[in-house]
Amino acid sequence: MRTLVDFGFITSNLRLYSMEDDGEITLMKERIVLGVAGMPGAGKGTVREIVQTMGYPIVVMGDEIREEAKRRNLKPTPENLGMIMLKLREEEGPAAIAKRCIPKMEKMKEKVVVEGIRSLHEVDEFKKHFPNFTLIAIHASPETRFRRLFQRKRSDDPKRWETFRERDLRELSVGIGAAIATADQMIVNEGSKAQLKRKTREVLKEALEKWMK
Repeated sequence: MRTLVDFGFITSNLRLYSMEDDGEITLMKERIVLGVAGMPGAGKGTVREIVQTMGYPIVVMGDEIREEAKRRNLKPTPENLGMIMLKLREEEGPAAIAKRCIPKMEKMKEKVVVEGIRSLHEVDEFKKHFPNFTLIAIHASPETRFRRLFQRKRSDDPKRWETFRERDLRELSVGIGAAIATADQMIVNEGSKAQLKRKTREVLKEALEKWMK
């Protein structure tokens, strides 16, 4: 089965159709996409865990950067990943990472979560393909975020405050601040992991109900 997107067709109301092997065209439900934006260490990884336990497929935009680092034979350090993030946007446009994610999302189920949105350019790109789009932002203070990243110790996590600040400024330079400020839903994550999980489930439920009425 293939969607009409595969054949280069777009309907006037952007609904999703499928073509069966016998050539019959059937209407599918419009895909619901929930986007997640947040500064490094705000809690996107925990939200990802919750989404996965709820059974929804998730696309992590940062994985595109990490995969590109592998293709270029670069170690996934904060500096290298930051350089690639900026380079791809310079070479392919401000919505480059979103465009790379869309083909994967089109193959997924009717509800998809995309994590790691960094600009309104990406938001606009997703909305062009998925009209039923809601942006959820996660916020935490710099001190809280640095502590979480330092304790997490992933290869691309900063080990010094100066590196952390440089990463923050790099993220802000591509427009993540505007995306967070204009999000449809906001989760403030300064409490416990249990509190974040409870609030995330509430927000996801509300966001999905918006499009399922």
